[in-house]
Amino acid sequence: MAAVVTELVTSREWQWNPARVVFHYQISDTSSDTAAKTALLAEAATTYEGLTRDAISGPSPEWVDTVTDDGLWNAEVTYIVPASIIRPPLAIGESRYSFDIGGGTQHITQGLAHIETYVAAGAKPDYKGAINVSKQGGELTVEGVDIIMSAYAFSETHVLAAASVDDAYKNKLFALASHTNQAEFRGFAIGECLFVNANGSSRGDGDYEITFNFLASPNITGRTIGDIPGIEKKGWEYLWVQYEDVKDAVANKVVKQPTAVFVEQVYYAGDFDDLGI
Repeated sequence: MAAVVTELVTSREWQWNPARVVFHYQISDTSSDTAAKTALLAEAATTYEGLTRDAISGPSPEWVDTVTDDGLWNAEVTYIVPASIIRPPLAIGESRYSFDIGGGTQHITQGLAHIETYVAAGAKPDYKGAINVSKQGGELTVEGVDIIMSAYAFSETHVLAAASVDDAYKNKLFALASHTNQAEFRGFAIGECLFVNANGSSRGDGDYEITFNFLASPNITGRTIGDIPGIEKKGWEYLWVQYEDVKDAVANKVVKQPTAVFVEQVYYAGDFDDLGI
């Protein structure tokens, strides 16, 4: 007994922006979900009013009798705007860009500028901008704070000819991942741009569509931390502050103050020309 597919009167439920339509079906005369789905796929057209068949929900059983090989199944078929219309495919040499500017978090131990100190009585201790100084086990520590920092992530999608995406090129991408720019790149000064990774796949025509992902962080010049001026740091170098106990003559107490600032290279620099974009 062949499964019977019936479109319900509540079918062809349109939704807009973007356009999509949902067909509602019932499948009967079978106890097999595989047979029900096979019959559904044979009945539901691959396109409808310029839309393409996308998701199939079900079939889900309403009742099943395996003895008589009978049952009733419910299913939905959704048609959507083709991806090629929403976002036309790129040709070789064409590219597409996207970016995301949002808030990341960063743990800091030093403020940009000290605004004010309020005390119940006596002189104000001067920590030179150190944040959340507290006493732990009799020792002063600088705990710092997590703050929201602006984060700039951007991606570029390029189509490259299959002949250019050989093993040597893939090895170049592998070697450049987690490297900073050794020359100006996309308007970013040396050291401000980090190549995170690349992901791609071959298309039906044999060409490769590859997305390159980057992060940007500004270089810092002329910053002062505590009483230490003239600090410079490239965007992806790491800055950390050393604190020591210092006698505050005004407050007549021991305080924690920055006494040294260290800038460390934590990423290698690379030639982004090797990306081929």
